[in-house]
Formats: sequence, structure tokens, C-alpha cells
Amino acid sequence: MSDNVFALETIEVKAGETVRFVLHNDGALLHEFNLGYSATHAAHEQEMIAMFRSGMLTPTGAHDMSHMEGEMDGGMAHDDPNSVLIEPGAREELIWTFSKTKNLEFACNIPGHYQAGMVGKVEIR
Repeated sequence: MSDNVFALETIEVKAGETVRFVLHNDGALLHEFNLGYSATHAAHEQEMIAMFRSGMLTPTGAHDMSHMEGEMDGGMAHDDPNSVLIEPGAREELIWTFSKTKNLEFACNIPGHYQAGMVGKVEIR
């Protein structure tokens, strides 16, 4: 990934397949890799906006969120198993087993990034 673009527009997997994503952020901004549905991404973006407002996130990085536990609705600490933040120049991994589902997307929910086109489809066969 780089600023507001993923290298792939579509990921093809088999139902039941476990995939280890190795994610490289070659951009200058903080990005996210999140697996979910479009409505899930919209809701998660609202949480990300709150994290920016609180200072937990900046355009270029994440800060220690452990002290924020419970300070936000639901104690959001960006520790969902379907999501990872990747700082500029960093490499992160996410492991996911895909069930047979439709309309799944991978996206960056940093405010404005999804709308700028940082989203792709997951095709499960």
C-alpha cells in the first residue's frame, strides 16, 4: 500500500482458506488494513475519527492507546482481529480465515482514505 491506494483491487480466496497478509506501507501517511462489509467500514471510520480527535492517532502514526482504555465508547483500542494499523515505512501482518460470504471488502478507514479509493473486493470461491 501507499498513500490512498492498495496495490491490489481484488483478492481471491477459497472458502475456509487461511491467509497471512504481509502488509507494507510505502506511503508517508498512517494506513489501515481492515476486512469487513461497506456498512462495517462506515461505522469503523466514525471510531477512527474519534481516535484522531482524542490524539490517539495522527496522520503519520499511532500512539500508545493502553491508557485510553474505557475513555471512548466501548474502550476502542484498535485491537480488532480483522484490522491492523500500518505506520509509514512499516510492515505488519494479519492472519484471517475466510468463511463463505459475499460483499466482503478490504479497506483503509483512516478518515477520507476509503472515499479516496483505498478499498478493494474480496472474492470468495
